[in-house]
Amino acid sequence: MDAVTASEPTPTQVRLRPEIAALPPYRQGRPAPADGFKLSSNENPWPPLEAVRRAVADAAGEVNRYPDATALSLRERLADRYGVGVDEVLVGAGSVSLLAQFILAACAPGDEVVYSWRSFEAYPGLVTVAGATSVQVPNRADHGHDLDAMAEAVTEHTRVIIVCSPNNPTGVPVTAEGFERFMARVPEDRLVLLDEAYAEFVRDEASVVGGSLIGRYPNLVLLRTFSKAYGLAGVRVGYAIGPVPILDAARTTAIPLGVTAVATAGALAALEPANEAELLQRVDALAARRDALRAALVDQGWAVPAAQGNFVWLPTGERTAEVADRLFEAGVVARAFPGDGIRVSVGEEASVDVLLRVLKGLV
Repeated sequence: MDAVTASEPTPTQVRLRPEIAALPPYRQGRPAPADGFKLSSNENPWPPLEAVRRAVADAAGEVNRYPDATALSLRERLADRYGVGVDEVLVGAGSVSLLAQFILAACAPGDEVVYSWRSFEAYPGLVTVAGATSVQVPNRADHGHDLDAMAEAVTEHTRVIIVCSPNNPTGVPVTAEGFERFMARVPEDRLVLLDEAYAEFVRDEASVVGGSLIGRYPNLVLLRTFSKAYGLAGVRVGYAIGPVPILDAARTTAIPLGVTAVATAGALAALEPANEAELLQRVDALAARRDALRAALVDQGWAVPAAQGNFVWLPTGERTAEVADRLFEAGVVARAFPGDGIRVSVGEEASVDVLLRVLKGLV
């Protein structure tokens, strides 16, 4: 007997929000060849520390139980580190999850979110999902935030402003002086999210340091992650520090039990003094490798902007697809943003020679 198909649903029968249906999903970079280098996701190239691996494995032995929904033990550790109350710390499934929570807490349809562009590619999607509208302020010629233009873009409809330092994917940091001037111009009833996912890699002493701003502004929330410097991208854990009323509002928008016991255990182990010291030595090595890579690329003639994350930015413009394909042919997967440029993560030491060899012929 033939299958009955008349009653099967078709895409046109289900009513979806048109702006969501038109929104491209977040996509990871394509996988690298077995003998190549994946430099598309800003991951830490070192494997987990043995002590962190053991803590994660031990926690995995109890996955039949729900985790502590508030990640209290981790919040207590972070509160002690930053000199704040435990309720001034919010833990989430990575800083991108926290971004979503804050935008949902602050925005309704018709509200606006201001951010620099190009910046973190997840920002537009998070804003659209919340029903709000993106206001994208073009980067300066040096690929950094134009904070004056961002302040001017704030209107009565603005509810959230996102500042990414160092900026992903261009690597340019916001200066402490510039950020203070910016905050002086932003009304105190607008939420400012300082996204510092790559803060541990910053070596520019003029850059803004979110930890030094705690308690100074009633509308400022700092966002950090364990994914990059601490090598825990696969377990998804990040945190926010800010005023309790703002964090409480974000808590109400969270998916319950989003932070797993495995993630909490990994983060706590990474913060143990001996483990953290070893992890930060790795960060130092990556920062030095990044600086050497950028200097070599500049010597080749590439206009690489200031790099303060664990990546460098190649402003390839209309040549983006061509350069990305040539890198892929050589076994290097980078993150291409068509029409703008290519973000290349700082990975294994052996990847540097391959990058420089291929890119030398493409300047």
